Amino acid sequence: MNSVTSRPGVTDIIRSGIAGTFFAVLLIVVPITANAANTLNLSDYQGKVVVLDFWASWCVPCRRSFPWMNEMQQKYGDDGLVIIAVNLDNESSDARKFLQQYPAEFWISYDHDRQLVRKYAVEAMPSSFLIGRDGSIIERHLGFKSGKTDEYEAAIVAALQSN
Repeated sequence: MNSVTSRPGVTDIIRSGIAGTFFAVLLIVVPITANAANTLNLSDYQGKVVVLDFWASWCVPCRRSFPWMNEMQQKYGDDGLVIIAVNLDNESSDARKFLQQYPAEFWISYDHDRQLVRKYAVEAMPSSFLIGRDGSIIERHLGFKSGKTDEYEAAIVAALQSN
């Protein structure tokens, strides 16, 4: 089932000692178990600019894209940017381990039944779709290239500035 869970300000919440460990475990475990009940509905984001990113724990370029997506969410979230990263791992424990090393400060979704993969014809990891405020796909990127982050950001800015 597709689902979304928020992961805001991980470093702001975690404290030292036992309480910190407890909160850190909750931040990693709760999103994965909570996702079984919630359905991702992109129409909920009408009027927002959405980066829909498909990823997996074994994806090496995904390790570079997560810090960049964190930066974009922080930089443009107040302007209407929503980043949703859809995990395609067969085992949620693999995603959990990945998120421990590469925390997400944006929405994480799980597509266990592969409905979104089919809908968006995902061909590579990661595959990203820039979706305009009207719900139409503006751009599609296969893979993540660090040398093209200025181009990716420029497309986001242009989408945020368009009505």
